[in-house]
Amino acid sequence: MHKSLLALAVGSVLLLGGCAQYNQVSETAKQAQTLTANNPFYAPSPLQYHAPDFAAIKNEHFEPALLQGMAEQKTEVLAIANNSDAPTFANTIVALETSGKLLGRASAVFYNLTGSNSNPELRALQGKMAPLMSAHSDDINLNAKLFERVDFLYENRHELDLTPEEVRLVEVYHQRMVLAGAKLTDAQKEQIRKLNKEHSQLTDEFQQRLLRQTNEIAVVVNSATELAGLSDSAIRMAAEDAKAAGHEGKYLLTITNTTRQPVLSVLENRELRQKVWEASANRGLSGDNETASLVSRLAQLRAERAALLGFDNWASYRLAPQMAQTPEAVYKLFGTMVPKVVANANKEAADIQAMINKTGGNFDLKPWDWAFYAEKVRAEKYALDEEMLKPYFEFERVLKEGVFFTLEKLYGVTLKPRPDLPVYHPDVKAYEMFDADGSSMAIFYADYFAREGKRGGAWMSSFVGQSGLTGDKPVVVNVMNIKKAPDGEPTFVSYDEVTTMFHEMGHGTHGMFSKVKYPSLAGTSVSRDFVEFPSTFEEDWAAHPEVLANYARHYETGEPLPKDLLDKLLKSRSFNQGFDTLEYMSAALVDMEWHSLKPGAPLQDVESFEAKALEKHGVNIEAIPPRYRSTYFAHAFPGGYSASYYAYMWSEILAADAFAYVQTQGGLNREIGMKFRKTIREVGNSVPPMEAYKNFRGQEPTTDGLLERRGLK
Repeated sequence: MHKSLLALAVGSVLLLGGCAQYNQVSETAKQAQTLTANNPFYAPSPLQYHAPDFAAIKNEHFEPALLQGMAEQKTEVLAIANNSDAPTFANTIVALETSGKLLGRASAVFYNLTGSNSNPELRALQGKMAPLMSAHSDDINLNAKLFERVDFLYENRHELDLTPEEVRLVEVYHQRMVLAGAKLTDAQKEQIRKLNKEHSQLTDEFQQRLLRQTNEIAVVVNSATELAGLSDSAIRMAAEDAKAAGHEGKYLLTITNTTRQPVLSVLENRELRQKVWEASANRGLSGDNETASLVSRLAQLRAERAALLGFDNWASYRLAPQMAQTPEAVYKLFGTMVPKVVANANKEAADIQAMINKTGGNFDLKPWDWAFYAEKVRAEKYALDEEMLKPYFEFERVLKEGVFFTLEKLYGVTLKPRPDLPVYHPDVKAYEMFDADGSSMAIFYADYFAREGKRGGAWMSSFVGQSGLTGDKPVVVNVMNIKKAPDGEPTFVSYDEVTTMFHEMGHGTHGMFSKVKYPSLAGTSVSRDFVEFPSTFEEDWAAHPEVLANYARHYETGEPLPKDLLDKLLKSRSFNQGFDTLEYMSAALVDMEWHSLKPGAPLQDVESFEAKALEKHGVNIEAIPPRYRSTYFAHAFPGGYSASYYAYMWSEILAADAFAYVQTQGGLNREIGMKFRKTIREVGNSVPPMEAYKNFRGQEPTTDGLLERRGLK
């Protein structure tokens, strides 16, 4: 997943909703006078490529830097808007692109840390800053004089002797400001401000509650006998987690941010499986950290905002600038696939029920049974035992001999450790990326292990974005939540985690390969339903025979994964795809239904709304619930993927089509890799997405590759 931060260099500002008045910012900006040269954000970091100086940065440095940053950018933007000279690309667009440097520096670090290394002090400041940041954004988006200048440039863009990239930038600015409400009346703008203020507060509160839920819903187990099926190492980790949480002598099973929990595939105790599943699926429905009320109000707010902007619903508003363009296109995409996917899922369910009966189970299949018995079906069908694979998937080897190896083979780049660069947590490692000619390209941070203070999931983000205008090179981070082994023991990863490592590096290289002039068009600043394409394309290399043979080696002997196991693994890739596809589609359809609500619709009961949405689309199979229920659907509610979770499958169509094409061009080789790098990853949003795709592929994609990839043909 690509994570958009509130990095308020203006290109990013225009993506955000906001609230309040400039005078509110001015009041808080008075506090910003405490910013001094001793603050690490006072000037650009002296480290290479302005990588953050984490050795110097402390919690107390953020607030004065953020407040002063808003005050400075306010002055810069007002000067642009009130400029008496006729608008030009230089005095308007370029001036906006280079504004807000202090705010950009501070916010990039702040919002990365609130997601990956949070603490109570940072969370409190996040809540305090949310309405102020939104106010600042709104005052830029809704500035009438500023929009007049942008609108003039937009209307005359083809007569101004601009480069294609500059025309594209003007179009992007104009569209973003229009979608933010720049054409509204003053009265409507005030309504937007009020809605945005509440929206920013609710999304921040949603994030805070999700973090608090992580500890709240962890399952405490009294004895090791209940954990039958877990490896000895996993049981030791559960004991250490329990001790750290104050449950000495017990065991703790933490809950990841999806409905399905990895531990359910191995736990033999059915009662404990049910307890774990229910802790996952029912979170947020009640209690001090319930999020159900936030879900229903956010959906209502978004519908009201869409109506003010002239759209039927939030989904129509959100999809207007995307490749899909309309909700109807998304519903059609899923609608054409549902019958085949449901048929596959029902067949899988029948096979699992047969396995339950065969192994003496006297019960009907339930959600907490699926993963456990699916593994038995897999073992019987493919004679594949996941536990036998683990010694061949040692974390460090997967990263260096798998992920990094593929980057060198395809794109000619290498990553070398930079232990001299400070990091924000001991588990984080810094690397420098070099091109084939030896030139330095970027700094990369690897933050792969789970810990307290990190939100669930996996994502990529940036501390510094690429800019040909300023000469800035990318500083990028990949974040995951892999369970780290006890000290002195090797960390093994599942094959799903392997593919996620490749996926997130796909996002990472999208940022690090960026080669455009203007920062608002750089790297991953593309539409939601295109941004997942390069990353999904990258994850398929994890199963490429040459790549797999290089990293899948026994952690002690170095022996490669035996051919029989390798063949079984490759053949089993299509296993359980009915389940995987349906749980994803169900979540995407629930997201679309929430955001297809009409303005004025009453607050919804979350559980009944979800049930009706699943029933409507024919995806209501009890044993296969949505990958995310609304109450912990971080993508769709506090995150930036509202009415956009469909984007993963939309992007997967591109990725599968592109990957199939690459195999016809020799597969893992530098020539085709460089073509992909130059036509897709380097251009960012300087080229319209479908145009970029056709520049690589030579034609628009078909769905054949997707069905093949998921074993659904």
